[in-house]
Amino acid sequence: MGDPAGVGPELCVRMLREARITQCCTPVIFGSERLLKLAAETLALELPANVYELVETPFRGELIRGTVSAECGRASFDYIESAISAAKRGEVDAVVTSPINKEAWHAAGIQFPGHTELFADRFQSDRFCMMMYSSEFSVTMVTTHIGYRDVPESLSVDRIHEVIEMSANAIERIEKRPARLVCLGLNPHAGEKGLFGRREEETLIQPAIEQFLQSETGHLREVDGITVEGPIPPDTAFLPWRRESTDCFICMYHDQALIPFKALNFDTGVNVTLGLPMVRTSVDHGTAFDIAWQGTADVSSLLAAVKLAVHLA
Repeated sequence: MGDPAGVGPELCVRMLREARITQCCTPVIFGSERLLKLAAETLALELPANVYELVETPFRGELIRGTVSAECGRASFDYIESAISAAKRGEVDAVVTSPINKEAWHAAGIQFPGHTELFADRFQSDRFCMMMYSSEFSVTMVTTHIGYRDVPESLSVDRIHEVIEMSANAIERIEKRPARLVCLGLNPHAGEKGLFGRREEETLIQPAIEQFLQSETGHLREVDGITVEGPIPPDTAFLPWRRESTDCFICMYHDQALIPFKALNFDTGVNVTLGLPMVRTSVDHGTAFDIAWQGTADVSSLLAAVKLAVHLA
């Protein structure tokens, strides 16, 4: 259900009224029945009967809509923990998460920086990464929720290699064909052969590509039909012609990936956690406190997340 003060409850109501969703799966809502009914009443919408199940985690705090609170942060965390437990027991085939608020988690004393890290911890996954998927193009991130100053020291040949590998596997699983991948450089102009940065392109990114391709030479090679190009300058990576020929861009840090992705796919993007022993997807947006509980939230991203989860499961 996500953060109760955000758009999550409203999105759940709207999703349950979509026949294209309820005909392909049985949605299980992890959250508060009281909040779900309140959201339906607020939207003047009927909750459909007999198309979903609900796993109750009562919300006893004060609901101040569109406001950060520790109570709502704790509730959203408990909903996810309940869903993870159900997934571990094999009671659900996939988990789709509505948005949480990281400030609310912090206020509740929860130290995880986001969904991705929580799922990886609970499933003891050492190799994981965040993918943002759309039918137009996808992005994966070598680093995610860390500050810019920490990015260069967090990069390594092995880490970049494993993100390339997970990206290739995910695209093949989703699209049913070999992946076309592009790795972005860390620095402006991909470093200009050492003029910018500390030669991360030559010492980290290019060796990771070559390690994946099991080749010592070559800028664009094929392995089992997979193509990997790069590192290329980030500022020209998302031009229309390159997006048309690329399935997934491997990015070195959070905003390098999410600024272009959300600018072009905000309503249809899906967050996927790669490297887990189960399927986890999510909306690609936040709690939207500015429009929460006003009946104007767009459910498109949640619908896309559910459909992709069903496809992967």
